[in-house]
Amino acid sequence: MEGSPMTPPAGATGPSGPRASFWRRFGAYFLDSILIGIVVGILTATLKTTGYFVGIAIGLAYFVYFEGSPSGQTIGKRVLDIRVIDYATGGPLGYGKAFLRWIGRIVSGAICALGYLWMIWDKEKQTWHDKIAGTVVVPVSDYPVNRT
Repeated sequence: MEGSPMTPPAGATGPSGPRASFWRRFGAYFLDSILIGIVVGILTATLKTTGYFVGIAIGLAYFVYFEGSPSGQTIGKRVLDIRVIDYATGGPLGYGKAFLRWIGRIVSGAICALGYLWMIWDKEKQTWHDKIAGTVVVPVSDYPVNRT
């Protein structure tokens, strides 16, 4: 479909549709990190090493559950009115792709967070974990959440 939100027109040099800015994505991740960090901090303080590993599992569950849901929004993304969607379909990711995206975050952060910064110069504004999972982060105003 030529010119649809997920298919760039021939010869296009920009993203194929509206994308969330770096700073909105950063803000959402920062808020999510604070929420998860509080829980992990409490668990680590009380359970030591076991708490740390339980905290990693909670972070995994948090991102996979919320990003894999039909809204594609974590709490941070909801506050900043952005969501993650499947690049190919424009719909929800599902939990499998959300898990793959979470694993991709490790790759994105492995080399001086280069994978997170990649979206600054990427045509589709994708980070490495977006590319790995086949996702994009978009403004809710342009890609509304279907609440039915």
